[in-house]
Amino acid sequence: MNAIRNPLLVSLAVIALAVAASCQSSSSSTVDDNAGGEAAESAPKQMTLLFVADIHAQLEEHPELFWTEDGEERLEMAGGFARLASAIAEIREERGGDVLVLDGGDTIQGSGEAALTEGRALIEPTNALGLDAAIPGNWAVAYGAEAMIDVKGQFHHQVFADNVYDADTGERLYDPYIVREVGGVKVGIVGYTDPDVPTRQPPAYSHGLSYTGPENLPYLIEKVRNDYEAEVVLLLSHIGLSKAVALTDELPDFDVHLSSDTHERTYEPIDRDGTWVVEPGAFGSFIGRLDIWVDDGEVIDRQWELIEVTASKFDEDPQVLEIVAEAREPVKEELEQELGYTKTELARYNVIETSLDNLLADALRETTGTDIALSNGFRFGHPVPEGPITEADLWRFYPIVTNLKTGEVTGQQLWDFWERELENVFAEDPSDRFGGWVPRPSGMTMTFKAAAPRGERVQELLIGDEPIDLDKTYTLTACEREGEPDHTLCRIPHAENTQVHEIDAHEAVRQYLRERDHVESSLQGRVNAIDLPGVLRTQM
Repeated sequence: MNAIRNPLLVSLAVIALAVAASCQSSSSSTVDDNAGGEAAESAPKQMTLLFVADIHAQLEEHPELFWTEDGEERLEMAGGFARLASAIAEIREERGGDVLVLDGGDTIQGSGEAALTEGRALIEPTNALGLDAAIPGNWAVAYGAEAMIDVKGQFHHQVFADNVYDADTGERLYDPYIVREVGGVKVGIVGYTDPDVPTRQPPAYSHGLSYTGPENLPYLIEKVRNDYEAEVVLLLSHIGLSKAVALTDELPDFDVHLSSDTHERTYEPIDRDGTWVVEPGAFGSFIGRLDIWVDDGEVIDRQWELIEVTASKFDEDPQVLEIVAEAREPVKEELEQELGYTKTELARYNVIETSLDNLLADALRETTGTDIALSNGFRFGHPVPEGPITEADLWRFYPIVTNLKTGEVTGQQLWDFWERELENVFAEDPSDRFGGWVPRPSGMTMTFKAAAPRGERVQELLIGDEPIDLDKTYTLTACEREGEPDHTLCRIPHAENTQVHEIDAHEAVRQYLRERDHVESSLQGRVNAIDLPGVLRTQM
C-alpha cells in the first residue's frame, strides 16, 4: 500500500523532505492530545466521517433537483443549515458522538446573505453545524484575502490546507494536515485546495495570496502515516472530481480522496487501485458518510453512503433556524423583493446548456445591444421553480457583482475562444480541465464534438442564423473580471474597443425582468454536442 505511482513525485517527495522542519513546526498543533499511540485493540474499531462541501451559503431550505441514472427526476425541498445540523446531530447520536465532520470548502460564497456581508452572515450558522475542520474553496477569496482570513478566523472549526501562502512573507496560511482520533482510530487528513485560484477567479480577488501545486502531497501523505502512525490516511481537496481522480493516480497509496468543487454526486465510490474517490454534491442538500473499520492497524472494510438531506428524511433544528433567521435579518427585506415571474423552471444542472443561463445571457445582450453575450459556465444556484423570481434568486444566479464589459472580437478569436473553453471542460487528461462548465451564449449557436482532439472540437459556429466569418468583427458582451487587462474580454485576449459599463449584471437582469410580465426559458440547442446527450449532469 505504500508505493509511489509516479517517479516524478518520488523526486518531489525527496525535495519536500528538505523543508520538513518548516512543515513540522506549522503542523504540530494539529494533533489532538488524545491521538497518542495506544496499542491496537483486538476487536475491529469503526470510525465515522461526515463530509459536506460546496454549500455556497445556502442558509435556508430550497427546492432541489434529484435524478436517477435512468433519467427520472424529482424536485423536493432539501438542505438549509437547520436541516443539515439536524442530520449531523442524528448521525452523531447514532455513533455515540464519535464522528468527524469535514467541509470541503466554498461555504461563505453563493448567496445574497453572504455577498452583502462579505461572508460574515455565515459565521454563526456555520459554527452551529458542529464542523470539526474544513479547507478553503476557490470562492473563499470572493471578498478579498483579508475578508477570507477574518471570516475563517472566527469559525470554531480548524481550517487547514497545504498550499495557500501569504504572498509577501511566503508563510503558509494554514496547517497542511490534521491528525485526529475517531472511534479509537487514528486518522491523518491532508488538505489541498485549488492552485488555479489566481487565474480561475478574477485576479484581484486573491491579491496578497499565492498558491502552490501538489508537489508536497507525497511527503505529507507519508508523514501522517509514518510520523503520526495514522491508521487511516485521507486527502481532502477542492480541485474537482475529474482532477481528483487524476491526482489520486499520481500519489502514494492512501485510503480515501475526499473531493469537492464540481458539485458531483458520488453515490458509488470511484476505486483507483484501492483508493476511493468521492464527492458529496452541493448546497447542503447532501452529506457523504464514510465508515471505515480497522483491525490491528489495518483497514479491513469501508463503506460510503451519499445521504440526501431532504425534508422527508430530516426535520430542521429549531435552534439553528433561529440562528439563521438572526443572520438573515439585516438583509432579509432586500432579498425578499420580487423582481419578476417565471413560467418555467430555471435550472443550471447541465454541463452543456442551461435554461437559467439562456435567460441571463439574453438579458445581458439586450442591455448592451451587442451581437453576442456570454454567461459564464457557473455551477452554483439551486433550481427556481415556476413562480416569483426574487432578489435572493438573483444573488444565487450571480453571487458576485460584476459590471458589464463589451468589445469587438473577430470570428477567429471567437472560434479560438470556444476551442479553449471546450478543452477546459472536456480535456482528455483530467488534470488539464479548468474552471466550470461550458459558457452559455446568446446570439450564437455552437456545435462541437467533445471526443475530438484538442483544437478540433468546434464543428460549427453561427452568429444569429449565419455561419461565422472568421475575418469579420463582432460585438460581444461579458462580465468584467477584476484585475484582468483592459483588452481581455471574458478570457478572450486582445479584444478591440473594450468598454466597462456602469450597469452591472444584476441590474441588467433586474431591468430585463421588470420589462416583462413573465419570462420563460428552456434548452434551445444553443450549444450542441454531437457525441453527448443534450442533458449531461457530470464531467466524469
